[in-house]
Amino acid sequence: MSRQVFLYDPPDRFVAGTVGLPGRRTFFLQASSGPRVTSVALEKTQVAALAERMDELLDEVVRRTGGSAPVPAMAATDVSDTAPLDTPVEEEFRVGTMALAWDGEEQRMIVEAQALVEVEAESDEDLAEAEERLLQDEENGPPMLRVRLTGTQARAFAKRALDVVNAGRPPCPLCSLPLDPEGHVCPRQNGYRRGA
Repeated sequence: MSRQVFLYDPPDRFVAGTVGLPGRRTFFLQASSGPRVTSVALEKTQVAALAERMDELLDEVVRRTGGSAPVPAMAATDVSDTAPLDTPVEEEFRVGTMALAWDGEEQRMIVEAQALVEVEAESDEDLAEAEERLLQDEENGPPMLRVRLTGTQARAFAKRALDVVNAGRPPCPLCSLPLDPEGHVCPRQNGYRRGA
């Protein structure tokens, strides 16, 4: 079966968002162009890592070009997208591997999110080889979301993604673990139950 690539070049909208209550949220990347919408599920840590790396890559582009690249230093407030995910949110796949790149000729950020694939191998070497083959197989690899963004779109995405990640449960001031609405067993309090 040939690989399914969900390509948005450029998208009308590319955002990170959630479905569910804090503590039980499911995180999504969602790209849309006209009536076409693609949503892929991923972990909170993946969203945070993607946003942080995106900002770092954009900062590096600005540094290397001496500020001549069309990349804003910060996300513009007039392009911030605070709207919820487009509904219905239908998961195309769960993300396993992500990649970022900057296309210097087109002045675009390329974001790739590839489906999670279970690979069985007898040794670590066999596993590494199987994973590499899978990543390089353009014809028969797992489904992939590929999005090409302007510098402004990428900054706006990164800001919103970090805001979404940080909008969850507040951290305990003692141990930094998330506080649940029903209380929190804090290891630094020796198991004393603390209310939210």
